[in-house]
Amino acid sequence: MGHDTAPTDAPESLTPVSGIGVLDKSVAVLRAAAAEPATLADLCGRTGLPRATAHRLAVGLELHGLLTRDGDGLWRPGSALRELAASTADALIDTAAMVLPRLREITGESVQLYRREGDHRVCIAAAEPPSGLRDTVPVGSRLPMTAGSGAKVLAAWGDPRSESSFSERTLADIRKRGWAQSAGERESGVASVSAPVRNPRGEVVAAISVSGPIDRMGRRPGARWAADLLQAAEALQRRI
Repeated sequence: MGHDTAPTDAPESLTPVSGIGVLDKSVAVLRAAAAEPATLADLCGRTGLPRATAHRLAVGLELHGLLTRDGDGLWRPGSALRELAASTADALIDTAAMVLPRLREITGESVQLYRREGDHRVCIAAAEPPSGLRDTVPVGSRLPMTAGSGAKVLAAWGDPRSESSFSERTLADIRKRGWAQSAGERESGVASVSAPVRNPRGEVVAAISVSGPIDRMGRRPGARWAADLLQAAEALQRRI
């Protein structure tokens, strides 16, 4: 009682087949609904599964947010499935490839994008001038959160419970101004200016920076480049 007569083998349309029957059948149902909004009959036709099996799996997938039913009762991919798919690509890095080179052309200086990871900030994208004296920060570099304009920005909009090497007054001033600058903090002879990059929810997820020799950037680089930097940060935000 309560069991349908579905075959124990996964449908032949499943590629690849893991050998775990319920998993293979669940993936078949997901693929069937992803191909085109589906009625229960459509799910059965596309997967070869008995009606009771297809319904049971679809309801279970709906419970986990992987499938949903629209106003017409058709099965569609759910929000959890879209979130999982989005996590496989880094929209911020993809977008940086379009925005950072333009900022480099405007400033003539090195441009970086940093993301915070614990007590460090990691360079996740960069655009370097083709020649001349520059501040090269390779992608993947891990820098401390104790110095530099990028660290200040990430600290200013970071978790308020996190310890910071910067004073609260300094961070409050940065939040009010909307950007941070430094000269000779992270590395002698290097100046930088940074601004926050926000996700669609308004959360600061990265810091975009322009850096170069103090001799060119000056000790107050924000006066020269903050406006262009903020425009680049806005361009990143629009695209992600």
